[in-house]
Amino acid sequence: MSEQDRQTVAGLSHVAIRTRDILESARFYTEVLGLREAFRMHREDGTLATVYMFIAPGQYLELFSGGTREGEAGKDVIGFCHICLMTKDIRQSYEAVKAAGGPIDREIQQGQSKCRMFWTHDPDGTQIEMMEMPPESLQAQADRRFAERSGND
Repeated sequence: MSEQDRQTVAGLSHVAIRTRDILESARFYTEVLGLREAFRMHREDGTLATVYMFIAPGQYLELFSGGTREGEAGKDVIGFCHICLMTKDIRQSYEAVKAAGGPIDREIQQGQSKCRMFWTHDPDGTQIEMMEMPPESLQAQADRRFAERSGND
């Protein structure tokens, strides 16, 4: 297998953080750090689940709602959740990870944002989402929207 065939990562897509108060966190990242909100995703019951903050084309900060302080049973602890690495070809990356003996935690699937992904983890248990963002994905749409806006400035 050539080195190019083994290359599964094209960039860092996002870092995910679980928040105690997603609206307050979104305000911090927009008003204090100057990031721009890219899009929101909601649960089936209509409650806010995720806010994506735009950093640069293809690069985001993903904020999850529902976090709590350590020690509250049945809740996810606030803070770092997972990293997401971008790939240009999800099938090729999946096969390369599998061929190298890497763990596959979740098979290839389409996410709520219309991206394609699978999950693995490193030797320390750090969750790694591998993601391909086709043109119809919310991430690719946000990239185009922000590129259009910056072209008009």
